[in-house]
Parts: sequence; structure tokens; C-alpha cells
Amino acid sequence: MTEANPLGDYLRARRELVTPESVGLPHTGLRRVPGLRREEVAMLAGISADYYLRLEQGRDRNPSAQVLEALARVLQLDAPATEYLQGLGASRPRRRKRRPRPETVPAGIRKLLATVPLPGFVEGRCFDVLASNELAVALSPRLAEGGNRLRDFFLDPAEQALFGDWEEAAAALIAGFRASVGTDIDDPRFIELVGELSLASNTFRTLWARHDVVRRQGGSVTLHHPEVGELTLYREKLAITGTSGQVLVLYHPEAGTEHADKLALLASYALPAHDDEPGRITPDLS
Repeated sequence: MTEANPLGDYLRARRELVTPESVGLPHTGLRRVPGLRREEVAMLAGISADYYLRLEQGRDRNPSAQVLEALARVLQLDAPATEYLQGLGASRPRRRKRRPRPETVPAGIRKLLATVPLPGFVEGRCFDVLASNELAVALSPRLAEGGNRLRDFFLDPAEQALFGDWEEAAAALIAGFRASVGTDIDDPRFIELVGELSLASNTFRTLWARHDVVRRQGGSVTLHHPEVGELTLYREKLAITGTSGQVLVLYHPEAGTEHADKLALLASYALPAHDDEPGRITPDLS
């Protein structure tokens, strides 16, 4: 899946999600296509219908910044999606296919993962798990080093069962993946992963076709853990300097809550140790 016309694919996918009413156009009865027509996008953006058609068909791949800004406005793109559109429209030389380069986790980050008393792992540009600690694996065995979050999320029923709002989480995961890869769509790892999941998962294929883009960022997540039950944690995503897009992901509970107690209990299962061991988490279930 090389996406030979990524700019055109993106424009087409996004215009199909914009309703005429949302941009002030009158409802004119039955429409053959979802969302806006090409000529409507062109009119609202102040460009010719023929020029917009060339953009979607890939016959013109280097629109001006002003044109991209106008299209972003018409397509109701937020800041991350606008930045992504601008990247697709930027002029860049064609590159030969590259051999995949191994992503190496800095030694200091590995030491941090081994000592921090929280679930943590390192996520690569294509959401490969490059390193993780024991508590992360206790949270989900699929977070072991060597796994891939996208593949497990869409193909492993045990991983899906962790998320009560799985469909919402799936959409956010794909949107973050697009933001992570950006316009570097000739990456062999990207091509392999998207091709595999597009064939294996109808849900992935449907969500991928939307072309949603969301920056990789933290938030809260509620998991239905098979050992400790419902567990709500904050998830922080910290960019690792000196790497090509690696992110350190850490989960932590709100102090003094039942979720902190549950995480401590999970740690006691996952990290057997003497009571006087440094960094030992002691569960308080009173």
C-alpha cells in the first residue's frame, strides 16, 4: 500500500466527511456522493473546479500555501490535520526505497524503564514496542518488547477486551499513527503494517480510509483488567530526544484512589520482591 496519490486521497476522504449544511450550502435533495462535491469545495476555497480536480487526481501535487490554507478551512481541519495537509502538499524529491533501519532505544531510557515504579514502554514511529518494563507487561502482555500496538489492538481479542470503548480508542490510535508517520509513507515498515492490517481487519480498513490525524499525546484510559478489574490511569507520552519519533509512554494513577491501590496490587503480583527492596510498591487496600 504505497498511497501513490496521498494528497488526493486525503482531500477526497476529508471532503466526504463535511456536510453541505455545515458550510452554509442549501440542502438540494438526493446527493450521489457523501459530503461535499468537488465543485463545491473549489467554490468555497476560491479556486477553479478544474484545478481542484487536478489536485484530487494527483495531476498537480504542489499547491501553494494559500490554496492549502483555503482547503483546510473548507474541510474544517483542526491544527494537526492542517499541518498534515501542508506536509502532503509540500514539494519534496522522490526517494529510492529505503531499507528499514532498526530503531535503537537510548541506554538511559532502558535504565529508566527498569527502575521507574510505573508501567512504561517505548513506542516507535510505527507503534512497535521497542522496550518495556515488567509492570507494563502486567498491565497488558501485548506491551512486551517486540510487539506492535496496532497489530495487537486490531487482531488480538485479548487486547480488545481491555477496552470498553474499543471503537473510540481504535479511531484515536489510527489517527495518532498517521500523525506519527506523517508524509514518510515510503517507509517499508509503514507499507508492510498498513497492508497487513488492511487485509486482516475491516475496522482498520474503514477507519484508515477516513484519514483522521491526531497528535500523539497523553490522556486518561480505562482498562478492564482481568486480574484487578476496572482500572483508570493517566497516560503520558513523552518524546525521546535524539531519536526518529520514539515516545516514552508511562501510565500512572491518581494518588489516593482505588485505582492507585489496584495498580499497587498489580505491581505486587508482577514484581515479587523483599519488603525492603528500593522502589517496591506496597499495596494499601484498607
